[in-house]
Amino acid sequence: MHVGAGPVPGRRYRGVVSTSTVAPTEQAPEFDVVRTAAERAAAAAPGVRAAGGPAIDAALRTAAGLLRDGTAQLLEANERDVEAAVANGMAPGLLDRLRLTPERLADMATQLEVLADTPEPPLQREVRTLPTGERVFERRVPVGVIGAVFEARPNVTVDVASQVLKARSAAVLRTGSAALRSAQALVELVIAPALEQHGVPASAVQLVPAPGHAGAEALVGLPDLVPLVVVRGSGEVTRKLSALGAAAGTRVLAHADGGGVLYLDSSADETTAAQLIHDSTDRLGVCNRLNLLLIDRPAFERLWPVAQRALDERGIEPSLPPHDHRLGHEWALDSGAEAHVTVAPVDGPLDAAATAGRETSGLAATVCATDEAVATAFIDAYTGTGVFWNATTRLLDGYKLLGLPETGINVDHTPGPRGPVTYMDLALRQFVVLPPA
Repeated sequence: MHVGAGPVPGRRYRGVVSTSTVAPTEQAPEFDVVRTAAERAAAAAPGVRAAGGPAIDAALRTAAGLLRDGTAQLLEANERDVEAAVANGMAPGLLDRLRLTPERLADMATQLEVLADTPEPPLQREVRTLPTGERVFERRVPVGVIGAVFEARPNVTVDVASQVLKARSAAVLRTGSAALRSAQALVELVIAPALEQHGVPASAVQLVPAPGHAGAEALVGLPDLVPLVVVRGSGEVTRKLSALGAAAGTRVLAHADGGGVLYLDSSADETTAAQLIHDSTDRLGVCNRLNLLLIDRPAFERLWPVAQRALDERGIEPSLPPHDHRLGHEWALDSGAEAHVTVAPVDGPLDAAATAGRETSGLAATVCATDEAVATAFIDAYTGTGVFWNATTRLLDGYKLLGLPETGINVDHTPGPRGPVTYMDLALRQFVVLPPA
């Protein structure tokens, strides 16, 4: 990943000062709160880098233990968030993402231990030797401070913080207001004491205490302090934050839209098709669930009843043609209507791949087929982030796919980190030239 490709407003470049005006967000009360958090993280960043890998990994293992030991307190804080969300009418799909359980906390602890045990790539690699004998190396350098804006999912607090720390940077986190108590408990009872125990500044992970969108807008407007921000959440809000970040000179890795696609080819095995639908709809409030079901037109009458039974078993209502919504409408973000899947006929694998690419964010698509030529055609034609053959799009997840927690899934159609973003993507590239050996 390459951060800071262009000039940053307000910074000096060889005596030239940007004439960009100050963003309106700076006038909001939340701006001071966010700036204070960013300044604390920036002050802690050198300590994170100096602590080194063994100390960070030890802190992650300790955090895993604190997650297990503090289950009762963490669940109590989370229950207060859930009760408030229920009182405010939060939809079931969003409540599912908000709720912590002993099993989910145990999974979070296991993922921390896996991350701690993951060998790091070499600090630098040799690129070439120049004709004059000098040796060229490429080195990974910490960003310093990395921000994150994410939805009301408490587990993401730990996922992002651990990835940023593993990348030797400090973090400024802003979560949805519905999960603020849970996130505070995770930072104060798990992350901070684990860091302090191993000589890493406890202030290296800052949680923005102010709810509301103004805090998120402020975070993407501080490129001098927080040059990189990972943004997750609803498409409209995330796209707005990406635009604000771009205007300010902040590099934003945005996860704006999701929605998995499943194409059932004429050669599809009916049992496999039913299983894929079942496996792709185990959770409805997540981005990589089945959202758009495409069926090869010649086999529609044979395969649709199979698909309908599988959807019925999950209590999911199909949206059949003619549609009164965009074909790629993301049901996971449609509060109260999450239990829907859009169904449409297509004309073969090339049309299916084109439809998936045109109508959705390009997050992930699966081809269900026994014909290898069909599967290959679909895979070659689909340009999205992840493509699967007879496997569920639910696998497009950092832990499931790469064995590492993720900060988010980047679906940019430009060079840079794409798919699940892990700590290995959260670094700068630096070239080092050394004298001849």
